[in-house]
Amino acid sequence: MTRKEFLNLMNNGPLFLDGATGSNLRATGMPVGVSAEAWILEHPDAFIGLQRAYVDAGSMAVCAPSFGANRLTLGMYGLQDRVDEFNHRLVALSKQAAQGRALVMGDMSPTGKPLDVEGGVSYDEALGAYREQAGALLDAGVDLFIIETMLSVTECCAAIEAVRSLSADIPVFCTLTLDAVGGAYFDGDAGEAAEQLPAVGADAVGMNCGQGPELYTSVIERMRALTSVPVIAKPNAGMPEILSDGSARYAMTPTRFAREMRKLQLAGANILGGCCGTTPEHIRAMVELCGKG
Repeated sequence: MTRKEFLNLMNNGPLFLDGATGSNLRATGMPVGVSAEAWILEHPDAFIGLQRAYVDAGSMAVCAPSFGANRLTLGMYGLQDRVDEFNHRLVALSKQAAQGRALVMGDMSPTGKPLDVEGGVSYDEALGAYREQAGALLDAGVDLFIIETMLSVTECCAAIEAVRSLSADIPVFCTLTLDAVGGAYFDGDAGEAAEQLPAVGADAVGMNCGQGPELYTSVIERMRALTSVPVIAKPNAGMPEILSDGSARYAMTPTRFAREMRKLQLAGANILGGCCGTTPEHIRAMVELCGKG
């Protein structure tokens, strides 16, 4: 997909993304503390079934499960030399699941460490890791990129720069995990993201993860007021209850999630999806309500 084709797509109404991957796979047996990417490659049927359910529910674009498939994150599991292999195989799983019925997004995530401070990583180190992963995702044939769950506007810039150094014309989405007033975990906020990220090459900006949709109306309104590109809302299904076994339970029903997502749509978000705790039924309810315009 080209950037022009993406703009034409957005002229036809909202773009619906998928929902959570990790929280759903944990419910099927994925342990806490493992490399999700490695586990998915060892248990592909669970992932393919989940993504097909999202497409059936109305998702128009789904995330390849390449979230942590960069050198720095894979290095935590001794897998840093398998970046190219992992990204190619993970994209192939999403293509198998989507069967041409949905776009496949190359998913890139934060390193988990602040940039250019003691104990963190340098900008150049992050840029190199993102560039390596972006090259593998491009070669694997993704339709667009989603740089998500970012903790820093600066690190967003590094990831976008990495993609743009390899392709001037593939669409790039970028979302940060923000608190209820729009602050990012390491640096920057919703306003800075809305103004700065399109200038360095993002085609859509917004938020994902964090908390439930009911807390982000003012954040989405602020981003909408500060940018001309599409705005993304991909929140959790509320705040989780942590159970005795360490797992998380999300109480927000699909019906309520859809109603709250409709409020974010009216606030200015035109790319909509779900993050932790959302299921294909959450996405189905959202599509049915928000697809009415």
